[in-house]
Amino acid sequence: MGVTWEEMSPDLTRDIDAKQGNGGGPYTNEAVGAENYGTLAYVLESPHEAGVFYTGSDDGYVHITKDNGESWQNITPKNLGESLVNAIEVSPHDKSTVYIATTKYKFNDHTPALYKSTDYGSSWVGINSGIPMGAFTRVVREDPMRKDLLYAGTEKGLYLSWNGGKTWKPFQLNLPKTPITDIKIHQGNLIIATSGRAFWILDDLSLLSQYEPGNAGMKLYQPNSAMNGSWYSRMSGDISNFNGMNTLSGVNPANGMVVYYELPKLADSIPLTMDILDASGKVVRTFTSEKDKDYVPNNGGGPRPAPRLSKKEGLNRFVWDMKTPILPGVPGAYIEARFSGHVVPPGMYTIRLKAGSMAKTVNGEIKAMPTYTTTPEQYQEFHTLMTDMEQRLTEMHTMVNTLYKVQGQLKEVLKEVKDSALKAEGEELLKQLDAWDKDMIQRKSKAYDDVENFPNKFTAEYLFLIDATNSTIPRVNQPSKDRKAELDAQWSGYKARANSFLKTAVPEFNKKLWEAGIGAIRI
Repeated sequence: MGVTWEEMSPDLTRDIDAKQGNGGGPYTNEAVGAENYGTLAYVLESPHEAGVFYTGSDDGYVHITKDNGESWQNITPKNLGESLVNAIEVSPHDKSTVYIATTKYKFNDHTPALYKSTDYGSSWVGINSGIPMGAFTRVVREDPMRKDLLYAGTEKGLYLSWNGGKTWKPFQLNLPKTPITDIKIHQGNLIIATSGRAFWILDDLSLLSQYEPGNAGMKLYQPNSAMNGSWYSRMSGDISNFNGMNTLSGVNPANGMVVYYELPKLADSIPLTMDILDASGKVVRTFTSEKDKDYVPNNGGGPRPAPRLSKKEGLNRFVWDMKTPILPGVPGAYIEARFSGHVVPPGMYTIRLKAGSMAKTVNGEIKAMPTYTTTPEQYQEFHTLMTDMEQRLTEMHTMVNTLYKVQGQLKEVLKEVKDSALKAEGEELLKQLDAWDKDMIQRKSKAYDDVENFPNKFTAEYLFLIDATNSTIPRVNQPSKDRKAELDAQWSGYKARANSFLKTAVPEFNKKLWEAGIGAIRI
């Protein structure tokens, strides 16, 4: 632990006496260390083999030991000359492959100078094609997930190679054009140290490790695992116009499963769809690029519109919030509720992307939050109960909306009815429909806090139970079960009345309307 030390090497520099005088001489003896020359600039032990060390000096020597310092070999590339060996990288994929980043800017030579060896440094090749003169090199790293994917830090920004350094391209994005002094890849993130422009992080390198240059078709990328926690993040939705938080706020990772996909140019007439399936193959959520033509805004007292898929040519990003579908509302009725589905249990899910004849499928995993003590049985109980309540609420509001349209049609039809007996029968049916509707929905509520003057009706009570049960930590309490049993019993009566309208009363009255030569009501 550094309490005692022993030498493990001879001098591994060029040891040029003429360049080791007093710092600042012959004018001022500064002795601050910046002028020291003939020192080791980089020392690295192989991540694959204990006792295999590489060193690089600031005067251009590279050495290796394979026996923990018992013996050393000079493996300096031929004709390197005096040069700063600023970084050494052993390939995470091959123990015999090593890269070095060198520079001679202190000699006023701004040539990029990266080297690669596949035989422990016995032979080297320059790998600088595509890096321009003036962008002298400081560091090179290889992606731990994808062999031959390299990142190079230069005096004029960041460069990337897909082919082990044979060719390079700028990889600047929104990174300032500034000297890149060091690079570290940590937990799937690319961390950049710059000279004078702070630290920068590019997250989610798994996307790059899966990228296929030249792929012109549809591609669906394998998503990273998502945690089933709950937190706010500006990254959870559309970030096409997001340029970062203010200087006093950080940016949380997206709360959900982040899905990337590539598309060729699609015709406007071709919709894009994404299905999320559970382990049993059941569809738990569907998204589309199409606008919901039936969606009606309701002053905040109804569901939000479902998120839409982007279908632009090239790379697209979508975040599934891990929830079941948004619950339907009642247009025109203000109900204070979230209308949100619940977060599905941890497990494996299938993502299926389709556009015309093209289809791609990948699997994604939702992991349990380690801070929760929820058991698999509790997750399943929560999922089963919430799914049942959401399906019942969907059924309720579907019936409410259907029968309310029937009311509207019936009112219009009755204006044309001349037969007094038929008209009286229709008005009685209309009265019964209105009574059922008023038991189910409070239509007088139009804005926030209207509930203080106009009491909630049945579906609002059911929505309140759903919201109260839909906890961040997925567990079901006994009071929720008890209240559900009470409301389900009430719903049985309301549902029976609705079915009598849909299956008996309205069809029978329709028949009489047809016999009277009047247009029928469409359900």
